[in-house]
Amino acid sequence: MTAVTLPRVLTVAGSDSGGGAGIQADLKTMLALGVHGMSVLTAVTAQNSTGVQGAWELPVAAVRAQYRSVVDDIGVDAVKTGMLASAELVETVAELLAATDAPVVVDPVGISKHGDPLLAASALDPVRTRLLPLATVATPNLDEVAQLTGVRVESEADLRRAAAAVLSYGPTWVLIKGGHLPGEAVDLLTDGTDELLLRAPRHDNRHTHGTGCTLASAIASQLAKGQSVPEAVTAAKEYVTGAIAAGFALGAGIGPVDHGWALSPRTAPGTPAA
Repeated sequence: MTAVTLPRVLTVAGSDSGGGAGIQADLKTMLALGVHGMSVLTAVTAQNSTGVQGAWELPVAAVRAQYRSVVDDIGVDAVKTGMLASAELVETVAELLAATDAPVVVDPVGISKHGDPLLAASALDPVRTRLLPLATVATPNLDEVAQLTGVRVESEADLRRAAAAVLSYGPTWVLIKGGHLPGEAVDLLTDGTDELLLRAPRHDNRHTHGTGCTLASAIASQLAKGQSVPEAVTAAKEYVTGAIAAGFALGAGIGPVDHGWALSPRTAPGTPAA
């Protein structure tokens, strides 16, 4: 048999028991984009469409063992980080990433879609000084920009100031996600010299759980395929925009985006046609 070689992407993040964000969203995104997804679990959450009911971080030894198990045997073409929970885990993951020769997408997860804290206050400084300097691309939303830098983004005109503040911590590129601003969904990608504004229509859909995880995983997937950062971010933005448009109700609160929106056919074998 001929071996099939897929780009290998590793997500280092927490579990969302509701399946809309975290490791679950990352692996769905990777499957949809044609890469082999692998995972290092950092925390377990009790989470559904209404919020986060509980969170428990894993021991450092367990995180380190998962990472070494995957990277030392299978290898990796890109890494995405998400929920890291504590200062100790941030420092451990940063140490592991520093010894890994692959692009890194850092999604500095601090607050859930429902406003629940997912990062200890004591972890903010290690994120700034240990994790962000390793990032090929950092992808903070506006709440995370404020949490990390103190910069408040009130309009599109503030995006450059926010990007400069994040870049001061050392990532090669930063993508400031402006989805919380009114009007078009506009994001700013820049390395401090080149910049790209990515615009997309705002869909009338409240079911957007998992957008940040999905976008970061899509960027990592495209980087693993060999795309440049601007190419990878542009393709990822298109993918997540389609996933938001296809988001669906689930439970009593905010439903997830549809990670498989671009797959065809969308109905499972044996499912009657509509």
